[in-house]
Amino acid sequence: MKTGILEVLIVNAKGIRHTNLVGTPSYYVVIECGTQTQRSKVSSGKHEKPCWNEKFIFELSLFDCKNLAHVNCRIMDRELFTNGGFVGEAKIYISGIISEGNEQGYIEIKPSAYNVVLEDGTYKGQIKIGFKFIANVSLIYCLV
Repeated sequence: MKTGILEVLIVNAKGIRHTNLVGTPSYYVVIECGTQTQRSKVSSGKHEKPCWNEKFIFELSLFDCKNLAHVNCRIMDRELFTNGGFVGEAKIYISGIISEGNEQGYIEIKPSAYNVVLEDGTYKGQIKIGFKFIANVSLIYCLV
């Protein structure tokens, strides 16, 4: 069955909340796309501008292409004594990207800055993310 491929490029972040009481933060990103979840490597760069430059590929079914509304990117800090601290998240609505990509067969959105939302609903910093959607292909064909 042919499906669509969504590529998510996590580039970097700036101005995000520093959650460590002591030491240098070790940020990573958890990307949720429908029922699929992937995790980035720990960031390189300084606290002021953590950098990932990492691409994630999600294979979307026909159902996903019709019903997927957003991708959620949670920035976490790998704490030394806990499982990780929540820094903030960006919820990016992609239904327009998918529908446009389905019409044209392909669409690429250059990396743009999205606000990072904290637990209390306020904003602190930005994360830079790019998207590419390829319609009517299977992940098997993309890897060959």
